[in-house]
Order: sequence, then structure tokens, then C-alpha cells
Amino acid sequence: MRKITTLVGVLALVSILLAACGGGAPAPSVEPVTVVETVVVTVEVPGELVVTEPQGYGTILARVKERGKVVCGGRTDLLGFGYLDDSGKNIGFDIDLCRAVAAAVLGDPTAIEIVPLTAADRGPALQTGEVDLLSRNATWNSKRDAEWGNFTVTMFYDGQTFIVRQDSGIETLQDMDGATVCVTTGTTTEKNLATAFADAGLTFEAVTFEDTASVYSAYDEGRCDVATSDGSQLAAIRVGLQNPDDHKLLGFTISKEPLTPAVPAGDDQWLDIVKTVMWSLISAEEFGVTSSNVEAMKASENGDIRILLGAEGDWGYTQLGVDADSLARAIAAVGNYGEIYDRYFGADGLAFELDRGPNKLAKDGGLLYSPPIK
Repeated sequence: MRKITTLVGVLALVSILLAACGGGAPAPSVEPVTVVETVVVTVEVPGELVVTEPQGYGTILARVKERGKVVCGGRTDLLGFGYLDDSGKNIGFDIDLCRAVAAAVLGDPTAIEIVPLTAADRGPALQTGEVDLLSRNATWNSKRDAEWGNFTVTMFYDGQTFIVRQDSGIETLQDMDGATVCVTTGTTTEKNLATAFADAGLTFEAVTFEDTASVYSAYDEGRCDVATSDGSQLAAIRVGLQNPDDHKLLGFTISKEPLTPAVPAGDDQWLDIVKTVMWSLISAEEFGVTSSNVEAMKASENGDIRILLGAEGDWGYTQLGVDADSLARAIAAVGNYGEIYDRYFGADGLAFELDRGPNKLAKDGGLLYSPPIK
């Protein structure tokens, strides 16, 4: 029930007429009087009242500081990106991005909680605010940006392709006409697959699973001719197949897959914090700042480096409510972008070797580029 206060203007024309018996003279006229009355009207609104409370500026940072950790949506089953090492620790490229944010805002890269999410859970986890950050190989597209939350900075450029058996004879999309294809449901992968085949006038039978791991188990067991996903994911999966050398990735893609961390909508402060942390990892590689030389580089002759590391100036940290050396802490904790990439995908990486391709810095012919941090 709501109360509505209404200002009611009542115009009263007051005329005093004295009627005299037997023809007496009329009374003098009186000027009109305006009476203003305030009336409180109680209106009962039928139906259930729905209250929407969007995230406000500063809400998420305050929540993170109060609980003492950053809650990240991730995964534990994708080699190189989010997986468990031999000791049971959750590691990977996407996990390190979460750790970088925790180092920046809390000063502790271990102050994270990873919430394992299926592909279908990613959007709802952002929409409900269950996670502070989604760092789980999620493709940024316009519909997700409108529905899920706010995407930050693309940290891994990828494209959808296919994995097939070496002896399958399949080399092109046309070779897959009528094939059975294993795919994760509720993903852009599934939509891209349908679009590519339809555009080419081809048919296929989809074998779908909500759980990504089940897709590749089914493929490895021979329940489908082909499996499809982002190239980086297929490269990771190939390593874990029973006989990796019996399988190959095809040499073409059918989509653009900009894999991008995302945050809940409504809190521009948190969005800016996460974006700036991501930019700092790229900028650090551009400047040659590494996890091992951060402190020394604070005295660099390059003023932009000194600002990046919080040694002078204000790169926006005052407005964002974080410390001057927040970005320096992030870099010291996980390294620059190149260090993170090589940790998992370099020649001596923990996961598997994967050429950087478009994930090189722009100055090296790739797509990675950070706006100035200053």
C-alpha cells in the first residue's frame, strides 16, 4: 500500500448577499478567496509490489572488502584455463585473472573463491550477483552484454573450429555434411554450428550435453564424428583424449570468439576496477614490467611506468577507491599478460603449447592493446 500526497487547489468564491425585505440595499461585494488544501490520499495498489535493487556504484567493492575475498565464476575441468593441479589447487589462465583482481583490491592473490559454473550457469550467476567476476572462457557478444552484465576487456581472442579423427577424411566443412557433432548446449558454439551448416546448405545431427566434459567423453568414445568448440578449448581437450595423436584440429574457424571476463551490471566502479586491472597486465608486458622487477621499475625513467605502478600521479585509483599500488600488486602476483600466457601455453607451460597468434601484443602483430593508464 502506498500513500500519495496530492496538492488540491480549491477556488472558493465567497459572496455574501444580504437580502433585505421590502427592497433594502444590497451588501458590498467581497473579493474571491483562494483556499489551498493539502489532502493525503491512500491508494491501495493491487498485485504484488516488485522491488528492483540494482547494484549501485561501489556496492561490489564494499562487499568484496567486507567478506575478504573475490568470488569468481570459473571452472575446474578445462586444462590451461581453469583446472585442478596435482595438489588439488585451482589454477589456469582464467583463474590468474581472478587472482590479479584480488591482489589489486585486497592485496592478496589467494583471497578468491572459485564457483564452478556450467556454460548454462554463467549468465544467471552474473545476473543474480552470485559472482563478483565471471572469468570462465566466456564469449563476449551483444546479446550477452545486454542480458548478462558488463563485459570488461577481451583477454583471449579465439575462434570456433572442429576436432576430428586423423583417419576421418574430414578437412573442410563440406566434408561434414550429414555428420554427428558433439556440442555443449546453451552456448554460442551451438548457435554458430547451426548457422554455419545452414549457410553452407549442409545437414548435421547434434549430440548435445549441458556438461562440457560429457561432450568430449562422448566424442572420445566414438558417439559422434566431430566435436566443436573454441580452438583453445579443443587444443586442451585433445591432450586429455585416450590417444591424442589420433585426433587433429581443423585449420579453419567459423566464428569470432573474444573470451572476456564479465561483471554484474549496475556498478560502474567495479567495472572500471576490473577493466583497469586487465589493462595493467597488457600494459606491463608492453613496458617490460614483470612479476620479478615490479619494485625496481617503480623508479623507471619512463613516467608512464611510474604512474602504472603507483609511484607517482593518479591513474584513477582515488576515484575507484583502491590503493595507488594496486596494479603493481596485481602484476607482482600473476605477472604481465605474456607471463600468464606462457605459464600455461608456452613452450614450457604447465598445460600445453599453443601459439599466441592474435593474442600477441598489437606491436607484435596481435590484437592486444591497452589504453594509456594515467
